[in-house]
This record gives sequence, C-alpha cells and structure tokens, in this order.
Amino acid sequence: MNDGSIFEQIERLSGEELSLEEAHPGRAMSEAERTRLREIEVQLDQCYDLLRQRRARRAAGLDPDEATVRSETTVEGYLQ
Repeated sequence: MNDGSIFEQIERLSGEELSLEEAHPGRAMSEAERTRLREIEVQLDQCYDLLRQRRARRAAGLDPDEATVRSETTVEGYLQ
C-alpha cells in the first residue's frame, strides 16, 4: 500500500465516520452503528500509524513498503 492509497482509505473512512455521526441528530445510534463507528476509528488510527511508519522508514533510508499495519491492540494502546 502506498501513501496515496492510504490517504484515499483515510478519506473514505473519514467520510463514512462523518455520515454516521451526522445521521442521528438528537437520537442515539444503534448498536450496529456504534460498532461500525468504533471499527472506523481503529482503522483510521491504523492508517495514520502506517503513514508515520512509512515516513520514519523513508527518513531512515529504509524501504517504506516494509511498514506494516499494526494490530488494534498496538495502535489503541499508545496513549495508555
């Protein structure tokens, strides 16, 4: 996955996230929608993490294509 395709994925996920959030003014989301929103948030964190890895590898003179998507546990555990 190259930077452009990661940015495209971020754009798609961000659009879906916004649609879910704006679809319910004044009322709660369904359980399925809350679950999907959480999945989107994790996938966005993974995309941003992948971009950071690629940038760091490039800066270190390494192949950015060797960066890998990290697990939910990893990307969601950074701030804990």
